[in-house]
Amino acid sequence: MDVNDRIVRYAGQAESRGEYEPPSDKQRERIARGVGHLLDGDREKAEQVLDDAGFRVTRLTDAVSGKRYDEVSSSKSGNGARWGRLYLNADAEVRWSVQVPHPVADRDTESLGAHLMENTPGGALVVAGAHRDAGKGNAADVAHRTDSAFHAMVTELQKRRIPGIQLHGFAESSKRPYEAILSTGAVPTVTQDVTDLAGLLAGKGLRVCRGWSDRCELEGTTNVQGKSAKRYKATFLHVELAPKVRGDGKSAKETAAALSTVLAAWSATPR
Repeated sequence: MDVNDRIVRYAGQAESRGEYEPPSDKQRERIARGVGHLLDGDREKAEQVLDDAGFRVTRLTDAVSGKRYDEVSSSKSGNGARWGRLYLNADAEVRWSVQVPHPVADRDTESLGAHLMENTPGGALVVAGAHRDAGKGNAADVAHRTDSAFHAMVTELQKRRIPGIQLHGFAESSKRPYEAILSTGAVPTVTQDVTDLAGLLAGKGLRVCRGWSDRCELEGTTNVQGKSAKRYKATFLHVELAPKVRGDGKSAKETAAALSTVLAAWSATPR
């Protein structure tokens, strides 16, 4: 099985899954509790709790690398399939996360997220399952809603102080003469990780807007995962990328390498 292809294929179907409705309070609570058990190493209990929410844990082995992952996903088609998925590295303790809240809408963020998980050990990948415009109002915009399975999964990671990078994309505009906009969202503290990432990207000739010292649009200050990161004292990097650094070109590869460097540093740091 090509795990990367599985992730990208799932995320790429976000726009075609129909109208999104959020999970109930009880379903979200069970998803969160099940993910918590899985992160704490109790797979049996995780499977029992997740089953009550219509979710399951599937062990995947990548055919090329041999790496193993645990996939938390809906066990049925229908609305549950629109709630998103979680992928955990099954061969190492989870030390970081990458979050993709707007697949398809923020084109290629799903591919970048899968690439980062595949190429750096010790990670988790949280992927939304619906297009951000698939629900009534902003119901499916999981970066700004707390009533989603996506938020429940991310919060369980943050409760364990697992740092995360959330990937977004922005359209080219004369108002945004940058390739990347970096910020810590609602978290007021700028860590060395963030400044290091800015330096790595700038060192490749990319124009970087630093939300902590520049005036940038799209700083993610209203992002609800950023707010929960502040509550749980977890590192949160809000990363906005222009189209040219999300695709397949040289700049995109350099951006992925810079992000991987930060994740590798997190992976090597004991919690």
